[in-house]
Amino acid sequence: MLVGLLLIVVAASGKGFGIVSSIRIIGGVVAVGVFLLLISIVGLISALNHHQVMLFFYMVILFLVFLFQFGVSCACLAITQGQQVKLLSATWGLMSNETRVGVEMSLDCCGLVNTTQSSEQFKQDIDLCPAPCKKTSTCFTCGDKMLHRAAWSLRILGGVGLFFSFTEILGVWLAAHYRNQKDPKANPSTLL
Repeated sequence: MLVGLLLIVVAASGKGFGIVSSIRIIGGVVAVGVFLLLISIVGLISALNHHQVMLFFYMVILFLVFLFQFGVSCACLAITQGQQVKLLSATWGLMSNETRVGVEMSLDCCGLVNTTQSSEQFKQDIDLCPAPCKKTSTCFTCGDKMLHRAAWSLRILGGVGLFFSFTEILGVWLAAHYRNQKDPKANPSTLL
């Protein structure tokens, strides 16, 4: 329940502070948070009522969430800087000019990376760049700034995701343990 609430609050604060402007990203994070919140409520209700079937489905769904979160966390921790550059370059190529200008203004940078493969795109980005740093003599590339932020964010996201994935597997074990116990409210003369 805590993880679901945490995701909803982080998404709302990211939108409130203007860190993330994409409604799709905010909506996705909120949807995952609401899903985890609903799953935790199902777990609480099934534990209170000692409902065997609901506990079983809670365990299965929570284990699937664990597998997905563990995989994503390991991927966040294992991605190299070269892979990050490829991912940023591919994403930069798909962005519209308005989105690029928005990124350049918010990060105060111009262009993505100046490599031999993307020199034409870099020159075009520099010409269209409205960032305030262009008026001064020092203007960093957006690729350098985004790579620095991405590396830090991926380490934090991977570590937090890994921690919470292990708490989810603990929840699966506890639910299985509780599911196998005898219901204290049941009639002792009946069979299980």
